[in-house]
Amino acid sequence: MSTYSMAQIVALTGVKAHTLRKWETRYSFLAPSRTETNIRYYTDTQLKKLMNISILTRNGYRISKIDKMSEEDINSVVATKLILGKQEDDISSLVVSTLEMDEVAFNNVLNAQIKKKGLLHTTTQLIYPFLNQIGVLWGINKVMPAQEHFVSNLIKKKMFSAIDQLPNADKNAPIILMFLTESEHHEIGLLLAYFVARKMGWKVYYLGQNVPTENIKQVVELVQPKVMLSMFITPTHESLKLKLDTIITQAGIPLLVSGNPGIMEGFMDDKRLTYVPHPDDFINILKEQQ
Repeated sequence: MSTYSMAQIVALTGVKAHTLRKWETRYSFLAPSRTETNIRYYTDTQLKKLMNISILTRNGYRISKIDKMSEEDINSVVATKLILGKQEDDISSLVVSTLEMDEVAFNNVLNAQIKKKGLLHTTTQLIYPFLNQIGVLWGINKVMPAQEHFVSNLIKKKMFSAIDQLPNADKNAPIILMFLTESEHHEIGLLLAYFVARKMGWKVYYLGQNVPTENIKQVVELVQPKVMLSMFITPTHESLKLKLDTIITQAGIPLLVSGNPGIMEGFMDDKRLTYVPHPDDFINILKEQQ
């Protein structure tokens, strides 16, 4: 069982430290354990309950009323009444369902948001902030790799489903080639670009993740794209420079790149490529290219 410090609980739930201390002294639902040196720590179960309680308080439930609710009542209200609540609530719900590996609860939140606001808005305003929250848990070793893969694949399934529902591009539509290079496995951003381009009428050749750099030239010659898109999250500066030099030299067509700003910082002024910081910038570039 994982344990969490008060600072970690504050970062994950948004509940301030002084509020947690007040709840502890006044109500029965919160009873953190303490180390031999009297420092508070919280369990997985307490984290999940506090995340749900934070959802209720953000939606007007008085803490004195929550204190009288059973855990089943709390879970029921969160699951059935607050799915379409504030963004923070949906993120909290996704985090809890990740920790519990609850596919139904996870899909319920995503489905509701996609239906209400569309895939682009859901990805930028919900999925990305949620993944940042998962990154907090990852950084403190509170999420197993299996849990991260579990939710990533659920998200990708939704994106592939949305892409499959789009009409095929016209015969003379402009062509874009999309790929991730060797050792790049973070596919969600590229899938969003795939959806955006297809929705705008482009013909997309989507190669997915971990594509050998030396294959790009052959694919370009075969499909004749107007532009290419790749994303870089994990490589070192040296390997990224080598990859970019190889792709640009061999392909000979415009290259759009996106990804981790810290990694890309040294390449944003490279005249041979175009850095794309946000989906809106990608949309504008495609409009100009059409």
